[in-house]
Amino acid sequence: MSNQNLRHVPSVDQLLRTDAARELRDRVGPRRATNIARAVIAEVRALVRDSAAEATSNGLLAEAVKRLEVTAERESQSGMRRVINATGVLLHTNLGRAPLSSSARAAIDAASRYCSLEYDLESGARGGRGTRVESLLKDLTEAEDALVVNNCAAAALLILKVLAGDGETIVSRGELVEIGGDFRVPDVMASSGTRMVEVGTTNRTHLRDYEQAINENTRLIMRVHPSNYRIVGFASVPERAELAALARDAGLPLYEDAGSGQLADLRQYGVVDEPVVREIVESGVDVVSFSGDKLLGSAQAGLIVGRREIVSRLRKHPLYRALRSDKLRLAALEATLVSHQRDVANAEVPVIAMLSLTAEELERRARSLVEGLDVELIAGESALGGGAGPTSTFPTTLIAVTHPDKSADDIEHELRHYSPPIIARISEGRVLLDLRTVFEDELPAIRAALMAIRK
Repeated sequence: MSNQNLRHVPSVDQLLRTDAARELRDRVGPRRATNIARAVIAEVRALVRDSAAEATSNGLLAEAVKRLEVTAERESQSGMRRVINATGVLLHTNLGRAPLSSSARAAIDAASRYCSLEYDLESGARGGRGTRVESLLKDLTEAEDALVVNNCAAAALLILKVLAGDGETIVSRGELVEIGGDFRVPDVMASSGTRMVEVGTTNRTHLRDYEQAINENTRLIMRVHPSNYRIVGFASVPERAELAALARDAGLPLYEDAGSGQLADLRQYGVVDEPVVREIVESGVDVVSFSGDKLLGSAQAGLIVGRREIVSRLRKHPLYRALRSDKLRLAALEATLVSHQRDVANAEVPVIAMLSLTAEELERRARSLVEGLDVELIAGESALGGGAGPTSTFPTTLIAVTHPDKSADDIEHELRHYSPPIIARISEGRVLLDLRTVFEDELPAIRAALMAIRK
């Protein structure tokens, strides 16, 4: 019976003449629509072969159309789309980490046409790429020089390659961390050509451990901020200034991968155990790398600040050409750094503004949003995310959503397929929404989605 049914399988042309296929072609173009149609017909043909039931031409065409619509919907969901982050994780790696400020978005828009990327408007001659960003970084960190590459792993790779590619780099065993996205310190060191020399133990490293490891092949001492990893209890490492003094006496540069890129002390908002870049520079560290899209609150970038002689070597190395930033990244960074320079980051930079929200403000916001809705408000905590501040806590009010006829998975699925998609989290059988990471103009969409779910 199945072989006879195969003659009822619609052709690709038949499927492409349906209304569903025409709509798909308008969205993805004729070539992609044809490829999808071919794949769907192949699925239907395989379905017929595996089934003993009798089939009709109309029935198989309807099945093909249904599969085409499912594939089209899946394809539309697979691209990059704006979402509402209601998870309470401020630097959510899967959701793009730091959201950009309005000034940063405007700067990207302006730079998306022709712009003065490497052009000096004053002289009419060629200018330096990223000169303004570098100047702002020097001002904010009080470093002698600065450089921008495309991410923090690239910054580490460049520094290790240029300063220690022909020798050894000393690093504490307790700092050989792996961060999200498969960034592993030993792997980056190996890629740079330097030979890693581990000192100390997992929980304790002494100054004498570094001192005893220095030899004629040593090129660099490296200090790594542990990011989303902490050792508590019986643990110790040398003070930064002690390590800087040791490196200076040995005639070696000291490099610190600072991770999150905190430009101002954010302890007043609950951020703990995250170094301020300016203080790292002041302690005597020769070169520092940190991220642009974490606590700095801008686009993904690897930012390097430090001694002029060292940064100049990095800038002149051929690898820098492969790692340098494009105009859109530099535009966003410049606008964000200007906000920090003007001391208005807590109002203009979204991540800092979200951190500054108090528990009382978030409770009022949540109560106002759910007024008249059958949901529960519970106390909870937001998270910093992005590999920063794992021990930091930020009190918040969570909106807990349940339904007598829908599971938490069903509710989460509905929110995720809302327009725009709303990303929440599930805990103990309830869907939880944290408004700390929701922008003011997104609140109406949250309320409308909750009202739709309750129906």
